[in-house]
Amino acid sequence: MSQWVSGKITEVNWWTPTLFTIKVAADVAPFQAGQFTKLAMTIGEKRIARAYSYVNAPKDPVLEFYLTEVESGKLTSGLVELSVGDSIDVESKANGFLTIEESPKREILWMIASGTGIGPFLSILADGKVWDKYQQVVLIHSVRFNTDLTYQDFIHAHQKLFKQFTYLPLVTRESPERGLEGRVTDLIKSSEFVNYCNLEKLPEDSHFMICGNPQMVKDLTQLLQSVGYKRHRRAEPGHISVEQYW
Repeated sequence: MSQWVSGKITEVNWWTPTLFTIKVAADVAPFQAGQFTKLAMTIGEKRIARAYSYVNAPKDPVLEFYLTEVESGKLTSGLVELSVGDSIDVESKANGFLTIEESPKREILWMIASGTGIGPFLSILADGKVWDKYQQVVLIHSVRFNTDLTYQDFIHAHQKLFKQFTYLPLVTRESPERGLEGRVTDLIKSSEFVNYCNLEKLPEDSHFMICGNPQMVKDLTQLLQSVGYKRHRRAEPGHISVEQYW
């Protein structure tokens, strides 16, 4: 059985009309950066639980989650109504293997996210272990519109602090204010992606961590496998780690 703890909302921040962050004070078990837990509420007469990644570093006392308001979403209809002081249940034990601890040591780490799938990567950046393990770290965040590029102050601060860190935003439905326009799979095929990162090609000694829209995760994984990269497993180290929990 899952062990649930009661949490209190300490902050709600709306980035756009559909993207928001909640901060929660709750006494959860220790977790690794990149892992996810479940949030639960009783809506009407039904208790509904969904998985969400931690955005905060494990050492942070306040838990943080990055959410999108989903039309007809059974849990988000309740989450969007939350305000400071309200209660929410949090599963104490975290899950997931999209962590630095589970990733093989390679020259370059690619963290590729769409939408709120950037959450676990923000936790990994804040945790700090990534900087000792990889010579180069590239964060790619694919969104529909420029306004969907959130957490910019946090990301830019890390760009200034860590010279091995590259941030590449991708915008799919309008001209980007920075970064590139288009889907990540198309940009890899066209070499725009590697050119932006001042590379001639994707290095063989790469590891890819992918999180976000299930179709993006599937398409990108298939593309990377078609050019020789392998899924990473504990028993057989590879190049691709993915997270799909919706």
